[in-house]
Amino acid sequence: MRTLFLAFAASALFSVAAVAQPDAVMQPASFVIDENGQLEETKAPIIQFTEETFDFGELAEGPLVTHEFKLKNIGKEALVLSQVKASCGCTTPDWSKDPIAPGAESVIKVTYNTKGRVGAFNKAVTITSNAYTPTSRIYIKGTVKADPAAAQPGDPTKITPAGDGHTPGDGHKH
Repeated sequence: MRTLFLAFAASALFSVAAVAQPDAVMQPASFVIDENGQLEETKAPIIQFTEETFDFGELAEGPLVTHEFKLKNIGKEALVLSQVKASCGCTTPDWSKDPIAPGAESVIKVTYNTKGRVGAFNKAVTITSNAYTPTSRIYIKGTVKADPAAAQPGDPTKITPAGDGHTPGDGHKH
């Protein structure tokens, strides 16, 4: 009888240990490097971008251009992007407001308006979230080339007739 009781007690003890074990396995922590360079354990969401800067290269002036930044939540809790804000009005971000589950992927679409913005650009988009690092940034850059067919006021390379029949730069004083 005593042997039967010990076998039953041992079986109950291992059952409790086996039930407790899956919770620990299902909720493992991630590790991050803290500001002192030390390895730190966290269960917080962690944003991992496939790229943090995208170079459009040379673009014609006029159209809107868009790039999708792919990201993954490599943390152990749901990631929520609470705010995604561009550094100026010429850049517009679009993102999902839904939580991003651990291991899931999402995108942030960033659109740049090239109209009237000839020259080099480098724009930041700031992401605020519940991640271990609550603020992160992604960047777009490129160079907008002038549309040679478009007349620019005061542009000496484009000669347009003046109201008196003279062309600018012909030596005629007004």
